[in-house]
Amino acid sequence: MFINRGVRLEGTDRSVRALRLGQSGPSRAPTHRREFLYRAGAGLASVAFSSLLHGAKKPHHAAKAKACIFLLMEGGPSHIDTFDPKPKLKELHMTEFARKDKFASQMESGKRYYVTSPFEFRRAGQAGVEMNTLFANLAGCADDICFYRGGIAENTNHPTALFHLNTGSPFGADPAIGSWVSYGLGTENENLPSFLVLPDLMYPQGGATNWSSGFLPPQFQGVALRAEGSPVLDMSPPAGVSRESLRANLDVLASMNKAHAAQHPDHAELVARMESYELAYRMQAEMPEAMAIEKETGATRAMYGLDDPDSANFGRRCLLARRLVERGVRFVQVIASGWDSHDDIATAHGNRMRAVDKPIAALIKDLKRTGLLDSTLIVWAGEFGRSADNGVRKGAKAWGRDHNAGAMPVWFAGGGTKAGTIVGATDETGQKAIEVVHPLKDLHVTILHLMGLDDAKLTYFHSGRFKQLSQTGGELIREVIA
Repeated sequence: MFINRGVRLEGTDRSVRALRLGQSGPSRAPTHRREFLYRAGAGLASVAFSSLLHGAKKPHHAAKAKACIFLLMEGGPSHIDTFDPKPKLKELHMTEFARKDKFASQMESGKRYYVTSPFEFRRAGQAGVEMNTLFANLAGCADDICFYRGGIAENTNHPTALFHLNTGSPFGADPAIGSWVSYGLGTENENLPSFLVLPDLMYPQGGATNWSSGFLPPQFQGVALRAEGSPVLDMSPPAGVSRESLRANLDVLASMNKAHAAQHPDHAELVARMESYELAYRMQAEMPEAMAIEKETGATRAMYGLDDPDSANFGRRCLLARRLVERGVRFVQVIASGWDSHDDIATAHGNRMRAVDKPIAALIKDLKRTGLLDSTLIVWAGEFGRSADNGVRKGAKAWGRDHNAGAMPVWFAGGGTKAGTIVGATDETGQKAIEVVHPLKDLHVTILHLMGLDDAKLTYFHSGRFKQLSQTGGELIREVIA
């Protein structure tokens, strides 16, 4: 019998998993020891099944955050043009650059030139952090944010870099960080999924693999809501179907599925399907109210930018994120695409900043107003940063930046992080991180720690070994923790 070294009796231990099945109904006699262990949980029925899947679980240590909102800026935002400006680039603008570090992109060819930022900056907050002036609203939240400049990625290819950021592995087969949090902590509201994803109009590169449960049981995968129209279809029973009749039909289906599951206790997909039916039924009672942003005041909707076509889409999803964590959802990922600015970064990044500035500032202020910021961790990051150079024609009037894994922008707010601080630094051109440098696995370990989880204990037995989010272990970024 496999015992998870993180104390939890969970994993691919089949005897333990049998307890999840709530087996009932006729079954043939066990023919060997393994099958006997499979059936050891018979008779516990839905009590054991529900407690293992739905109940809130104790964290490994005192948690600073109960929920996390991960703001994913898909495409790779430029640290140089957002929160880490480099005056040296004005001096070097359009001078030739020979890139020799290990992060040099395979796409690079021909002559390359340093390029300065086309944006203006101003100092904000008591720490005097330099921020792009297009972050007019977010500047007012500078004293609530911990700006981290020491992060580095390992990949400069979008799908692999996104997989690495979201799952800890560049190969796209491992559980997303939200799945690990859901697995480790359970849910505080059994009527809503514990891991929800609010994608942009287009899914990020790599698609739904970015919020997959990987080798964890399927019920821990992220649930993606629709970016336009109703976030969830069929939130009410069909016309003429009452809640009572729907419940009766589900009970019949559940009895049939449980009988089938008793014959196939190692089929996690069947267990997940059974659970999805029940969750869908419960969601019909609570999800419509959670999604009802029209109940918010006009002032609140305007604060999130819902009256501005530039910010309305992202603002709607940030407002939904706040409503979801209020109702006990553990992990919400909100995605803003379009940050891959290789050419005219002034226009492309400018549009992106105008789209996210007001909604993100509103999210921070709203959580602070309701007293939830202390217990809600906000993480802002893309899959990598941008380069100090570009292969433009010398003297060009518009330019962009290429991929750069050697430095990437990350910031935190709430959830036990050090507000109003700048941690780490990049070199004078922004090409690489040089102070308080940490890889992505350390970012993951730190997020889990803030939520009361120890990466070394949050494990799952798969393919002959215990696996964890960090893959091989990591270190806390202690400088960002209050």
